[in-house]
Amino acid sequence: MSINKINVLVCGACGKMGTAVVEAVLEQSDLDIVALVDTSDELYTKATSLLGSNVDNIILETSLSKGINTANPDVVVDFTNPNFVYDHTKTIIENGARPVIGTTGLTIDQITELSLLIDKKKLGGLVAPNFAIGAVLMMEFSKKAAKYFDHVEIVELHHNKKLDAPSGTAIKTAEMMGEMQKTFSSTNVKDKELLQGARGAVSEKNIHIHSIRLPGLVAHQEVYLAGSSQMLTIRHDSFDRKSFMPGVIIAIRNVMSQSKLIYGLENIL
Repeated sequence: MSINKINVLVCGACGKMGTAVVEAVLEQSDLDIVALVDTSDELYTKATSLLGSNVDNIILETSLSKGINTANPDVVVDFTNPNFVYDHTKTIIENGARPVIGTTGLTIDQITELSLLIDKKKLGGLVAPNFAIGAVLMMEFSKKAAKYFDHVEIVELHHNKKLDAPSGTAIKTAEMMGEMQKTFSSTNVKDKELLQGARGAVSEKNIHIHSIRLPGLVAHQEVYLAGSSQMLTIRHDSFDRKSFMPGVIIAIRNVMSQSKLIYGLENIL
């Protein structure tokens, strides 16, 4: 472990996002990998391919709590599974580490509960639906535009291995846009779906969200805003998981000086 560096544990290290996080952290002079956690039988093989001979100095664990207690990281980065993200984040906080959570699936109620827990521990943490700087700007631009357009629909496109729908980014975008108006598309006719789900999911402020899952995609989103005789389209594309890494690195550094759980990368940029 390094005294003058931020010690990082990566949970979900064998996944595509986890692998990208490890590679990104290794490139930073002020960050150090102290542990990798994954339930995969390929953990040692993956760790060796990423760390080479340094693998013997790293804690490799299938249990997140054991990994934290053994390696004593400053920050835990989690890119795992929506089914486990709440329990993982709670485990990270309860064991005295700072969470940086890229796994989507947390509800607002769960984020509120985790915020109360992290306040008691006086730790910093961050939950972000999307770590791509361009995606954060897309959400901010959409929020600003929502003030001037009464009709909005969101289309999010991801690879066909993504478990949750709609994406956390789409949900967060709808929440941010909803802050600007009481409701959207109030003048639409009451439509009848001939196939259930044809009009997508509907947010609290009546924004329809459509999810597309296809092989070859990574992470993409379009926001359509319509008004009198005009339409504005705001789109962001991530073509490679490397697009998320600058945001992850910013978050790792930032949570060290925080004492609360932050929801959304835009709040620390």
